Amino acid sequence: MTETASGPARGSRTKGAKSASKGLRIERIHTTPGVHPYDEVAWEPRDVVMTNWRDGSINFEQRGVEFPDFWSVNAVNIVTSKYFRGAVGTPQRETGLKQLIDRIVKTYTKAGEEYGYFASPADAEIFEHELAYALLHQIFSFNSPVWFNVGTPQPQQVSACFILSVDDSMESILDWYKEEGMIFKGGSGAGLNLSRIRSSKELLSSGGNASGPVSFMRGADASAGTIKSGGATRRAAKMVILDVDHPDIEDFIETKVKEEEKIRALRDAGFDMDLGGDDITSVQYQNANNSVRVNDTFMKAVESGGKFGLTSRMTGEVIEEVDAKALFRKMAEAAWACADPGIQYDDTINHWHTCPESGRINGSNPCSEYMHLDNTSCNLASLNLMKFLKDDGKGNQSFDVERFAKVVELVITAMDISICFADFPTQKIGENTRAYRQLGIGYANLGALLMATGHAYDSDGGRALAGAITSLMTGTSYKRSAELAAVVGAYDGYALNAEPHQRVMQQHADENTKAVRMDDLDSPIWAAATEAWQDVIRLGAKNGFRNAQASVIAPTGTIGLAMSCDTTGLEPDLALVKFKKLVGGGSMQIVNGTVPQALRRLGYQEEQIEAIVAHIAEHGNVIDAPGLKTEHYEVFDCAMGERSISAMGHVRMMAAIQPWISGALSKTVNLPETATVEDVEEVYFEAWKMGVKALAIYRDNCKVGQPLSAKKKEDEKAEVTAKSEATIREAVEKVVEYRPVRKRLPKGRPGITTSFTVGGAEGYMTANSYPDDGLGEVFLKMSKQGSTLAGMMDAFSIAVSVGLQYGVPLETYVSKFTNMRFEPAGMTDDPDVRMAQSIVDYIFRRLALDFLPFETRSALGIHSAEERQRHLDTGSYEQVEDEDVDVEALAQSAPRAQEPKAVAAPAPKAEVPAPKQAHTSAELVEMQLGISADAPLCFSCGTKMQRAGSCYICEGCGSTSGCS
Repeated sequence: MTETASGPARGSRTKGAKSASKGLRIERIHTTPGVHPYDEVAWEPRDVVMTNWRDGSINFEQRGVEFPDFWSVNAVNIVTSKYFRGAVGTPQRETGLKQLIDRIVKTYTKAGEEYGYFASPADAEIFEHELAYALLHQIFSFNSPVWFNVGTPQPQQVSACFILSVDDSMESILDWYKEEGMIFKGGSGAGLNLSRIRSSKELLSSGGNASGPVSFMRGADASAGTIKSGGATRRAAKMVILDVDHPDIEDFIETKVKEEEKIRALRDAGFDMDLGGDDITSVQYQNANNSVRVNDTFMKAVESGGKFGLTSRMTGEVIEEVDAKALFRKMAEAAWACADPGIQYDDTINHWHTCPESGRINGSNPCSEYMHLDNTSCNLASLNLMKFLKDDGKGNQSFDVERFAKVVELVITAMDISICFADFPTQKIGENTRAYRQLGIGYANLGALLMATGHAYDSDGGRALAGAITSLMTGTSYKRSAELAAVVGAYDGYALNAEPHQRVMQQHADENTKAVRMDDLDSPIWAAATEAWQDVIRLGAKNGFRNAQASVIAPTGTIGLAMSCDTTGLEPDLALVKFKKLVGGGSMQIVNGTVPQALRRLGYQEEQIEAIVAHIAEHGNVIDAPGLKTEHYEVFDCAMGERSISAMGHVRMMAAIQPWISGALSKTVNLPETATVEDVEEVYFEAWKMGVKALAIYRDNCKVGQPLSAKKKEDEKAEVTAKSEATIREAVEKVVEYRPVRKRLPKGRPGITTSFTVGGAEGYMTANSYPDDGLGEVFLKMSKQGSTLAGMMDAFSIAVSVGLQYGVPLETYVSKFTNMRFEPAGMTDDPDVRMAQSIVDYIFRRLALDFLPFETRSALGIHSAEERQRHLDTGSYEQVEDEDVDVEALAQSAPRAQEPKAVAAPAPKAEVPAPKQAHTSAELVEMQLGISADAPLCFSCGTKMQRAGSCYICEGCGSTSGCS
């Protein structure tokens, strides 16, 4: 059971606590004596109304919430909807940022006093004010569970990252299912290594064959799919790892590849296989990230082309030898095909392990940034790096080293205090976390900082600056951990692990010494980091350390948006244009504020900067921008667009940061759709050579399912499949039995001409019908006459038209051509078909809406915007006979009862100055650059999500696919 809040056993009041120590002296950083941070800012009321753009429904509404006037609309919306506690409309509901921050900060301060962290009440007050100031001004943020739970009557879970364990027994496997389910229930994620479970090639004690870990993954996957969401917080996340020497490793590698093939086959047969679709749940292994844990022996065998042994889980004997290079190739082929498995480098991970005497590092959390002992957890916090950049507006920049170090000390102190009062989902995790006190300080906005300082993300200067900041952050964290050990005691497992912990600290310090200094920005940071590591070695030898782990780089999904960060975690900027929501409604597109800063740093004059920014606003990139030197183009390279950062550019940045991170880095290396299996092999192999601990890859468009698909009932799907197959069979039989007769259209025929845009590509479609109202021909106009595309469209139109005139039913074309996926794809300007996977997909959805009867297209899952709204209101797509009366009655009564809401309703799309169909920066980039970001749509608000580390984040409402 989880311990209660009242007893002294809740904390780790180790040797020192109150009686044997003086406590910490807390230094002021931002605050003024006698003045509360709240009194130094201007506050204003805001109305938070969040809608689903697909149907206009209101997802969340709370009016009159109080926030500082400098907070962005997006940050206000996300913090209010995600983090305020209490039911909306009740007196218990929080109504402003002051209440939220007080709930957390006062809990931390009280616990710090109770457990002897502060030298005096005055130090406790400074701590409270400094912590409140830093949260108020978005200088840093705790991970989401802190905002959800701290200071509330519910269990005060502060950790976002969990690692479980499972042994080779049915009791342990069933415990795994239960423990994982409890973590999912709370909206968090967990990971574990299944390599202790004997393989399917080994025998049970009874003499029969074992099931193997892959079979047990099915049960856990089904459980995760059932317990998919932690209330209204976020979807759960899950990691499954298998060692490369496990005899079932090939089955593990191929699990998702086989399921992806199944998805394609079922989709082609008419089943709803989109994300969130009715039938996707029949596919297995879709709720977890899979990773293979490789060791140096295996990677050296890959390098030399040698053999590698797969070992028995029971005896340790080699039971099969495989070609290492062929196995590595299978991993790369699987990742190329479906983005799984990722890779983790076991020897590198355990080389940096501070507590090897307590056990090896076997697993990780779902996003791979937390790596430590089994049955432990880690609470995270991330700093907003742009808050520490000093810029005089004339190109003179510096990083505020002293203030950064002081904030790190403040945050580490707070994070350690939280373990004293925190609750945990299982007794084992609670005991181990209190014994080792793992922390995960990190940062966000690195991409924005690099661009603002004139550094290309993929450059020696950019990597030097990133490495220097990371080294200073972790060095300062361990320095404060050693100071805390003098005050409240070292972590319980330190005595057993003192020698290896000190060895790892020396490894960090040695890497800091070897690092190359590049320019006037990173050199002072490296100097401060060197001093910090010297203090770490000295103080650690004297006091020990309070924490077994200090730092990770998390995805910073929701919290990154809450801090109004332009970039998440260690990611580069998405693009040079942003989608900005405005107070009072509406939106606009802006060029990143980091661009002018970068241009000033590079020496451009204000007139030149104005011209370059205007060019970016129009074209979305810097190519051919007036006056911009070509050698400076790389500074403005982004994750998407005309000049996107290469895959190895991402890997090199990870390698530049990893030596000063206690854990690992949440990062997915994106590859273009044209990437080869050899490209995946190169990423996985070079990352090992460079000392990265773990990564995953994602090749654009390698996944089948995408959300935003009208749902189909089981009987409707069966009917569509049977009808489509019967139609095709009948058509074939007719060809064999007799020659069909072509029914030509009369000279004068009714028609509809539709202009459309799909993924930024414009076109026109003319559909002409017979007088008896049956579609007879289609003409498509794309691009200029004489171009290849125009010619192909003409030929396609003629082929379809002739088929229609020879009697091929329109529904046959619709069933075959909808869901066909290729570029251009993405947003359309058609309210009835908001997303299209290709031009062909859009054309036949539009034709179905215009020419097929409701019953036929409804069975195909194609509905108009009006019908989808009706389904949300009534549960049915069909129009009822008295619907007009009900609507009229509603219209007569609603305005008088809800007059204020009518005034504050979202403005019509035509009144929004930003592009009509863009709802986030990701969608804006798609429209400007004519490309498609291969990311899911948010289940809450329907907008295109964007990648954050190994997960996805919705810029519109803050929902994530499993990250905090």
